[in-house]
Amino acid sequence: MVRKLWPRSLKQRLIAQLLVLQLTILLVFGLSFVTLLVVADEGGVLIGPAPVETAFAAIERGPAGKLAFAKTDKLADLLAKHPKFWFIARSDRGEILQIGEVPEIYKGISQTLDRMTYSDIRDVGDPSPYLAVLRRRSSPAGDFTVFGQGELISERSLILTFSRVSLAPMLLLLALVTVIGVPWIVNRAIKGISQLAAETDGIDIARRSYRLTETAIPSEVRPLVQGIKGALHRLDVAYDRHQRFILDAAHELRTPVAILQARLDSLAAGPDRDRLIADCERISALAEQLLDLQRLEANAKPLTPVDLVELCRDVAADLAPLAIDQGYELSFEPEVERSPIQGDPASLSRAITNLIQNAIEHAGNQGSIVVRVACDRVIEISDDGPGIPEAERERVFEPFHRLKPRDRGAGLGLNLVLQIVQRHGAQIRILTSPSGGACFRLAFADQAA
Repeated sequence: MVRKLWPRSLKQRLIAQLLVLQLTILLVFGLSFVTLLVVADEGGVLIGPAPVETAFAAIERGPAGKLAFAKTDKLADLLAKHPKFWFIARSDRGEILQIGEVPEIYKGISQTLDRMTYSDIRDVGDPSPYLAVLRRRSSPAGDFTVFGQGELISERSLILTFSRVSLAPMLLLLALVTVIGVPWIVNRAIKGISQLAAETDGIDIARRSYRLTETAIPSEVRPLVQGIKGALHRLDVAYDRHQRFILDAAHELRTPVAILQARLDSLAAGPDRDRLIADCERISALAEQLLDLQRLEANAKPLTPVDLVELCRDVAADLAPLAIDQGYELSFEPEVERSPIQGDPASLSRAITNLIQNAIEHAGNQGSIVVRVACDRVIEISDDGPGIPEAERERVFEPFHRLKPRDRGAGLGLNLVLQIVQRHGAQIRILTSPSGGACFRLAFADQAA
């Protein structure tokens, strides 16, 4: 697997690239500045005051208050390296302390040190025997003007010194500012995109007219948002056209089916007539279920208080004759006296009816069908039939999906139940009943187990 050079996140990629760009620019600028500084100086080198600083650091006052040079290792190394080293220091009291012989050309300067504060002097000779520096310095021994032999600083040393003293802290400071500041700037810049991403949660089949806002997004992203809005509009138009077609087709289908049923009823009794009537009933059921789906989609009503116990009792009472006629024992077993929720009574009644009819159709025309209202707003409808295999328990809610081909039913009943349950914010699960049959469990108001 090949790893990408930059992270996939746009924000991280912007931060990384800006950081590298800024650090590169600062590094090039720093090196160019040092190079220019060095080249601009005559001879390409500068003077360093290190020998004078070493000599000054060795100045001390003795017990009697007299100035003297301490015998330090650094001073000894300096004198060993430069046998002709010279140095003179004048205190503000007029005291003079000297090492070596001051060159003839500087003797006049050495006598007027009290009037000077700073100077770098370099001659044109090679190896420049008259390099000199003049500085003002303070120490426990007092305040001094020091004048002495300097040394040449190479370009490499100058660049390294400048990099260590100035460039490195600047790079570190810029890195900190970039790491802290750039994410803040980028976050502010893409804040609108983050809000836009959160708005996409509002896109749903039940809210097809919902559209994304464009007020706080960058202009570069606006064409994409406009494209998405256009695509959503086209989908809405196509969906509405599709829904109208299904609704019109279902309505148109009812009339010829009713005529066909009337003509079939007038035929002489016999096996052919019974089969034709069963087929006609299946077509009629399909048309009615299609109409139910469209009514549920188009006529979403505000939720009102509904008592699940009363609702299930009424539906069970209405379907009891049909269940008994098909060889079942239908019982209603409430575990609570009342189970109130906010819902649509008509659609909930339709969902419970479909589940009981599904049990009547598939449970083998024997045993019992139990409608139970449990605590925590739970409804269970179980039977003693063959049950539903676990692998099929999700697919049975798909439109027109059937476990076995049958003469009756259209395969839309459970899909309608699922849509009704989802519109009420509930959950539906298929379990195994104690007798091994199917058990449909509806749980409302986030009380699902």
